[in-house]
Amino acid sequence: MRKGISFTVTADDRRRLDAIVADRCAPQKHVWRARIVLFSGDGLGTSAIMAATSKSKTCVWRWQERFMREGVAGLLRDKTRPSRIAPVSRAKVDEVIALTLKTPPHEASHWTVRAMADVVGLSASTVHEIWKSHGLSPHRWRQFKLSNDKDFAKKLRKVVGLYISPPAHAVVLSVDEKSQIQALDRTQPGLPLKKGRGRTLTHDYKRNGTTTLFAALNVLDGSVISKNMQRHRHQEFLRFLDQIERQVSGDKKIHVILDNYGTHKHANTRAWLVRHPRWTFHFIPTSSSWLNAVEGFFAKLTRRRLKYGVFKSVDDLKAAINRFVAEHNKTEAKPFIWKADPDEIIAARNRGFQTLESIH
Repeated sequence: MRKGISFTVTADDRRRLDAIVADRCAPQKHVWRARIVLFSGDGLGTSAIMAATSKSKTCVWRWQERFMREGVAGLLRDKTRPSRIAPVSRAKVDEVIALTLKTPPHEASHWTVRAMADVVGLSASTVHEIWKSHGLSPHRWRQFKLSNDKDFAKKLRKVVGLYISPPAHAVVLSVDEKSQIQALDRTQPGLPLKKGRGRTLTHDYKRNGTTTLFAALNVLDGSVISKNMQRHRHQEFLRFLDQIERQVSGDKKIHVILDNYGTHKHANTRAWLVRHPRWTFHFIPTSSSWLNAVEGFFAKLTRRRLKYGVFKSVDDLKAAINRFVAEHNKTEAKPFIWKADPDEIIAARNRGFQTLESIH
């Protein structure tokens, strides 16, 4: 060994080194490092170790010295080396962030990685890393709408109160209509699911008509009362209310949560309510469809049955919807549970208006 390097391979060290050499899953760099130390412990000279391991003299000396200083653990660790790529300056990072937060000067709605890289003179991967480290995603958008209803807080608390603590001897229904559901047929049959390939649908389609689904979600047990109709005027809405009237036990009051669509406030609808005193309408705030529980059922219906469905006719579409509703009522219906705090919702809305005012 080189002058200044001296060590003894103990029995415990030899056992650990032999295990590394014999391990088929061990990295090869750990294996030849262990062999250098084992050969050194057996008394082989530097030239013999170089021939046996195909390593240079300086490499053999380096790992002999590392073992002398740090033992077996030192052979399994690489020392960190400075990057060959100079780090991006703080000023350049700040420039990227400042530009990202502004509208691009060229005709585009948002910055892309390559557009930013061309402007600031960095690589696309560097720009991506800067965005990632600062939580910036210019290509992502979130839709929002703040309710301008002057009675927002009052209506919110009323509706949430019905969800959390329904009145005794009453039924609470979340009612809405899903209009213009299209019966879409594909121009060619799709391929079935198989290993390594998902199902396929043609990008084009044939329109076979539309239907409107009226639905009432029972908040207490999660069941749904539904009816398919061709249009969604106040006449169809009243026919749906008549259906609910027949299906709900006559000894229970009916509280209905619904949005501000014109048919729900039509003069004939108000006259119908006068003739049916056990009914009470509770309107959600404007631009607050997320507050209507039945919207969750509509989302599930769209996601599971309508989005990728193939329907040869409107009757085929209606039958599929009716089967879905029946299956939901039989196997998946469960009480609707509201968890959000109304005070937090009101505070978030107020912060939203404050932000909009500060920006504009």
